[in-house]
Amino acid sequence: MKPRSYAPYAWSPIIRRPKFSWPNGAKVAVWLIPNIEYFALDEQIPASAGGGGKAPDVPNWAVRDYGNRIGVFRMMETMDRYGARGTVALNSDLCRMHPEIIEECMARKWELMGHNESNTRRLNEMPPEEEKGVILRTVAEIERASGVKPRGWLGSGLQETWNTLDYLVDAGLDYVADWVSDDQPVVMTLDDNRTIMSIPYSYELNDKPAFEKKNRTPEEFTDMIKRQFDVLYREGETQARVMAIALHPYITGVPHRIGALDKGLEYICKHEGVWLATGAEIAAAGRKALGA
Repeated sequence: MKPRSYAPYAWSPIIRRPKFSWPNGAKVAVWLIPNIEYFALDEQIPASAGGGGKAPDVPNWAVRDYGNRIGVFRMMETMDRYGARGTVALNSDLCRMHPEIIEECMARKWELMGHNESNTRRLNEMPPEEEKGVILRTVAEIERASGVKPRGWLGSGLQETWNTLDYLVDAGLDYVADWVSDDQPVVMTLDDNRTIMSIPYSYELNDKPAFEKKNRTPEEFTDMIKRQFDVLYREGETQARVMAIALHPYITGVPHRIGALDKGLEYICKHEGVWLATGAEIAAAGRKALGA
């Protein structure tokens, strides 16, 4: 994609869009995105990810390792109670380092989407030839480990370059979640007229900024989930919406926070017209609804 002043999709005010609908008349498609990440002990954790200290940054690294040793399985148990499948934003290095996590994801029919090789390396910090290689290697490694080719992508730190979308399409991916600019899927058109779907992720309903930057309590995070859902559910009467809940095992997966997710899912699942979907399902339904 050539540099441009606006995104590779048409500006579209939601009050003037044709009616958008989900399968079976659902008002809201709810997807849960566990960010299951790998941080190498001998690499610096980026400051934007909550690190910035010299490697080995033992305190920051160890809490993340807790998420992969314990927190992720606590989250799985909670989500299982509500039949909620995760769409994992997966660092592909984790496939090699912690294959047991992949086995548990696949046993639950969770979806795995690309999330770089490691969370210590961002796409916008590497040359173009390395960026393309990272994307291709990430997709290939996840497919090798799971037997299923990823359909989607969330960049580490949600970072992209001008080349990223082209590389994602080159890799055969159907959707990207970096662009947190809408409550519905959007068709993104590249310079050569190829397309990729953008589906709504969230930097608001996201445990990392909520707890680490805004100092929310677990009770406040549950309330955030409920409030977000209530508004989108009401608006979904006329224009179906997407609700993303972004999670990190080392944050939500600790004992004193897991109840926030449990109570939030309990509230959501009491309502009719809710579609607990994966990213690929949302992207496919969005493409069909938009005729793309």
